[in-house]
Amino acid sequence: MRTKFSILVSILFLAYTVVIAQHTNFNSQRNWSLNKKEIIFGVGAMNFLGDLGGRNRIGTDYSPVDLDIGATSIGGLFGYRYRFAPRFATTTQLSGGLVRGSDNLTDEVIRKSRNLSFRSPIVAISQRLEWIFYSYEQFGGRYNIPGIRAHKDKNNQAYLFGGIGATYFNPQAKLNGAWVSLRQLHTEGQGLVGGPKQYGFVTAIVPMGIGFRTGIDKVWRVGIEISYTKTFSDYIDDVSTVYYSQSELAAAYGPDAAYLSNPSYQNQYWFSEGQQRGDEQKDSYANINIVFYKNLTYKPVNYKFGRPPKFRGGGRYKF
Repeated sequence: MRTKFSILVSILFLAYTVVIAQHTNFNSQRNWSLNKKEIIFGVGAMNFLGDLGGRNRIGTDYSPVDLDIGATSIGGLFGYRYRFAPRFATTTQLSGGLVRGSDNLTDEVIRKSRNLSFRSPIVAISQRLEWIFYSYEQFGGRYNIPGIRAHKDKNNQAYLFGGIGATYFNPQAKLNGAWVSLRQLHTEGQGLVGGPKQYGFVTAIVPMGIGFRTGIDKVWRVGIEISYTKTFSDYIDDVSTVYYSQSELAAAYGPDAAYLSNPSYQNQYWFSEGQQRGDEQKDSYANINIVFYKNLTYKPVNYKFGRPPKFRGGGRYKF
C-alpha cells in the first residue's frame, strides 16, 4: 500500500512539473510577474549638447545633429526596476559621468575663435516611468529534469521612458595645466552690477529615451538604451549670456576670472563686453548605454532526476 502511494505521489508530482514546464502563454500573468524586481547597471558613452563645441556649423545646438564625437566620454548607471503591470515599469536610477566641450574641436569660425572649453562631472538621480510597447516573454521549465523537454526561455522587450530628477554639476576649465572651478570665478559677472544671478551646483532634469533588452537566461538580461536628458540650467558649461567687462572681473575676482571669461584669440571684436557669449537655451546631454539586469523575483530551482521527491506532511514536497 505504501509503495502504491509513493508511486501515485511521484506520478502527480511529475505531472505537475510538466505543467509548470509548459507555462509559455505570451505575456501571461505568470510570465510578466516573474520579472517584477530587478537591479540594473550599465556603462556607455556620454555627450554634451550645449553652447560649447559641436559640429562645424551653427544652428544645430542642443540637438543630436550637433553631437561632437571628439567630446565623447564614459558614463555609467545603477538602479532598481520595479515592473508593476504587464506594460509598465518604474526605475529609480543613479547615473553619472563626465561631460565636456571645446571650441577647438570645431572648424566653425565663430565658435573656434571664441576658444572656450570646459568639463563637468555629472551625478544624477532620477525616477522614470517605462512603457513596454513590445514584449515577447516565455519561460521554459522551472525545474531542470532530464528527459522533460521544456520551451526555451525568451525575454525580449522594447520600451520608451521618461522621468524627472536632479543632477549635480561643476564646470571647470584648464588653466596652466590645472583644472579650475569656473563658478567661483563669476565669468559672466554673476553677482556684479548688471550681471546675472549666480547659478547653483544642482539643477532639475528630464530624462527620456528608448531601450531594447533581451534575456540571457531566467535571471540575466542585457540591453541597449539611448537617452536624452534635458536640464533646467544653461550653466552646465558655464556659458549662457553675454561677455562682462574683463577689467571689472579682474578687479573683483582676479586675472584668472578675466582670462577664462574671454580667451578668444582671433576676431576679438566679436567677443567684447556686451557681445553674445552664449544663447541662453537650457543645456542637455545624451547617453548610449549597454545595460545589464538581474532578476530578483524569479528563483530557479534545480531538481536532479533520480532523486524522487520526499513526501512531507501537509501536502508539500521536499526537493
